Formats: sequence, C-alpha cells, structure tokens
Amino acid sequence: MGYAYIFGTIFFTVYGQLILKWKIDQQGNLPGPLGDKILFLLQLLLNPWIISGFLAAFLAALSWMAAMTKFDISYAYPFMSLSFVLVFILSAFLFGEPVDTQKIIGFSLIVLGIIVMR
Repeated sequence: MGYAYIFGTIFFTVYGQLILKWKIDQQGNLPGPLGDKILFLLQLLLNPWIISGFLAAFLAALSWMAAMTKFDISYAYPFMSLSFVLVFILSAFLFGEPVDTQKIIGFSLIVLGIIVMR
C-alpha cells in the first residue's frame, strides 16, 4: 500500500501542474498594471479547474504524509522525480512543448537514478 501512496502523490502532483498550465495558457499573459494583475489572478483562483488543481495539491500532500508512514524519506523522495518526467512527457503531447536531446538525456538520468536508488 505504501507504493500506492507514493504514486498517488505523483499522480495528484502531475494532474495539478498540467491543469494549472492548461488554464493559465488559456487565460493569457500576466498583465502589466498591478490592479490588472490582481484581477487576472483572482479570475484564475475562481476557475473550477484551477480549484481542482489546488485540491489535487492537497490530496498529493495527504498521500505524501501517508507514504511517510511506510518509508524512509531517503527512499521515497527519489520517486517524486517521476513527476518531472511525467510532466515533461505529457506537456510535450498536450501542449506541444519542445522535446530535445538534452531533455531526453536528463529525464533518462532521473529514471536511471530511481532504478539505482531502489
């Protein structure tokens, strides 16, 4: 069950990051004047999708607390690096973000590191 908590943490973290990116991209760039910035951010905060992203962050925290009851942090924390890999892969597919050799090598090293730590 401990691994389910770790992967719950990763799932909710990745979901939250992708939802935030999706909705912020739809909203546009942060405006210049302070009043417009505040209005922009308030509109984002009231968006149900953004709220679901914050809820996902809360659920990720709960999952992480549960994982900490099962594993040493030095063992569990490297798994969190998988969230970087998943966000990278999914952002390429969902948002058309660039993929280059350096990024592929980097996330391959992350996965290799997780395998070595296990």
